[in-house]
Amino acid sequence: MRHSALRLLLTGCAALALAPAASAQDAPVIVDPPLSPPAIVIPPAEAVDPSDALPPAVVPVDEEVEEAARAAPPIPAEWAPVPLDAAGRSAYGLYLSGRVAGVRGARADAAEFLASSHALAPEQPVVGEEAFRAALFTGDLETVVRLAPMVEGTPLLADAGRLFRAVRALQQGNGEAALAGLRDRPFAAPYGSVSRYLLPSVSAAAGDWEAALGPVETAPGDSAGLVLRLQRARLLELRRRYDDADVEYRALMTLPEGERLFGVAYGEFLERRGRRPEAESRYRASLAGAAPEPAALRGLERLERRARPPAVPSLAANAADALVFAAMEVGAYELHELSAIYLRLAMALAPEDSIALRLGHAFAGAKQESPAQAAFLGVSRSDPIVYAGAQYNLGLSLRRQEKPAEALAAFRRADAAAPDQILIALELAGQLLANGEAAEALSILARPTLNTADQPAATRFLRGNALHLLDRIDEAEAELWAALQVQPDDAMLLNYLGYLWVDSGRRVEQGAEMIARAHAADPDNGNIQDSLGWAQYRQGQYAAAVETLEGAVDKEPANAEINDHLGDAYWRVGRRREAEWQWNRVLTLDPDADRRAAVERKLAEGLAESAPPAAAGA
Repeated sequence: MRHSALRLLLTGCAALALAPAASAQDAPVIVDPPLSPPAIVIPPAEAVDPSDALPPAVVPVDEEVEEAARAAPPIPAEWAPVPLDAAGRSAYGLYLSGRVAGVRGARADAAEFLASSHALAPEQPVVGEEAFRAALFTGDLETVVRLAPMVEGTPLLADAGRLFRAVRALQQGNGEAALAGLRDRPFAAPYGSVSRYLLPSVSAAAGDWEAALGPVETAPGDSAGLVLRLQRARLLELRRRYDDADVEYRALMTLPEGERLFGVAYGEFLERRGRRPEAESRYRASLAGAAPEPAALRGLERLERRARPPAVPSLAANAADALVFAAMEVGAYELHELSAIYLRLAMALAPEDSIALRLGHAFAGAKQESPAQAAFLGVSRSDPIVYAGAQYNLGLSLRRQEKPAEALAAFRRADAAAPDQILIALELAGQLLANGEAAEALSILARPTLNTADQPAATRFLRGNALHLLDRIDEAEAELWAALQVQPDDAMLLNYLGYLWVDSGRRVEQGAEMIARAHAADPDNGNIQDSLGWAQYRQGQYAAAVETLEGAVDKEPANAEINDHLGDAYWRVGRRREAEWQWNRVLTLDPDADRRAAVERKLAEGLAESAPPAAAGA
C-alpha cells in the first residue's frame, strides 16, 4: 500500500533512518550520558480492577501491609458517622476515585483523591501508603513529608520520604535539618547516588563549608565525578575562590561528557570573570555537537549585546542541578518514573523551563502522556528554542494519542518560535501531510533550509508524498527516485515508490520487484505485505494475492485499505460472499469519502469481469 493514511509520517522521519544531520540550529535534543543503572527502582502502585471496587464498610487492608496495620491505630469496625469532606465526599468514595484515576494514568488526580481520603481516615495504613506513592510521582513535597511516618516499615519508601524531607528543608532555608536528614543513615539504592550528589550543596547550606568543599575523590570512569566537580566548582566560586574554581572547571572539562554537559556552565563562569573570548569559545563548542545546548545561544547573545552575565547559581539551584543529573543518570537506563521524581524535586528547588522540558521527556518515556503534556505546556516562551522544543515534543505526544489536529497546532507553534529548526519543519510538514494539507506541506519543504543540494532522503521522501497527494505524479516519482538513490535499500522507500508504480500501472513488474525487496527487509510490516499482495493482484496472481493479503490483514486488522484489497482478491478467486464481508468491514473502519463510495459501488455491482492493469485498487 502507499500509506494512504501516511502512517510513516505519523511516526516521524526517524523511523526511516533518514533523519538529517544535526546542525547547531537544530531543535534541542537531550542526550543523556551512558551511566550505570541503579540496582532497583520504586515499584509502581498496584493496579485495581474497577469492576472489583465495591465499597465495603471499611477500606480493606491488603495482606502485604498486615505488619504495618498492626502497628497503626485500631481501625473501627464501622465508621459512624461516615467521614465526609466539606464537599460531602466520603473517605471511601475519594479512595475509589483515586484508585480508578490511577488505573487511567491520571496520577495527579489519583494523588489528590488519595491524600484527601487519608486526611479523612488517617488510621488507614493502606490509604496512607497509596497516597504516599501517588504523591511521590506528582512531586507533592508536603503530602510526602506528612505521610512519611506511614511508610517507615518499608525501607525503599522510607528513604524516599527522607529524601523529600531533606529537599523540603532546603527549600525552606533550613540547611541544618536537610543535612541531618541526609546524614541520618546511609540511603539504600536507588537513592544512594542522588543523596551523594546533594551532599555538597546541602552541607554548604548548613554552614559546613569544610565538608562542602572537600576534594572530589572518584574512581576513573565514575560518572559521579561529573556532578561532584560541578558542585565543587560552583561552591568555590560562591566562596570567591575563583582560581580554585577555574581549576575545578578545567578538570571537569577533561572528563568524558564533561564539556558536552557542562561546557555552558564553564562559559558562564568565564563570562562572570570577564573572560569573554574564552566564554564565547565555550558557547560555540556547545553548539557544535549533535545536541546543541539552547543556553549557549543565550550566552552568545549576551556577549554580543554586552549584557550582564548570569549570577552565580544559588545553593538551591546547585542542588537542583544535582537532582537533574541524577534524573539523567536513571533516565538513560529507562527508569523514567524515578527520573520524573528527581525532576519534580529539582523543580521544587529551582523551577526552570529546561527542567520542565526534561520532566516532559521523562513522563513521555514512561508512557504517561497526560503529565508529559502538562509539563511541556508549562514551558514558557522566554527562551524560543526551549519553548519550541517543548511544543515539538507536545506535538509528538499528541500524535501518539491520535490527536492529529492538536498535534498540528503544537508543531505550528514550535515552527513559529524557531522557524530555522530543520527537525521541527520536517515534523510539521509530515503532520500536514497526515492531515491532508499537502499544498502547505509542500511550501514548507520548499524553504531554503530544507530544499538544498545535499538534502537528505527524508526531505525528498516527504516532498514526494506531497506531490503524490497533489496528483503531480511525474514530480513525485522524481523525488522518490532521488531519495532512493541516497538510501537504495530502505524498505519504506522501496515500498512507497514500488506501490506507486504498481498501483498506477506505470511499471508494474519493476514496482513489484521493489516491493518484494522491501518485504524481505521488513517481513513483519503489514503495510508492506499489503503492497506485496496488491502487486500480485495486479499481475493476475490472485490465489497468491489472497494468501499474502490475509496475512497483511492479520497484522493490520483495522486498516481499511488492506481489508478492501483482500475483498477484491476474494472476488477474483470466486469467494464472493467473503469479498462482500470484507467490503462491509471496510465501511466500519472510517474510510475516506472516495474509498467509501468505491466500496459501496462494489457491494452493489461487484467487480468487472477482468481487472484492468492500471485501475485503482478501490
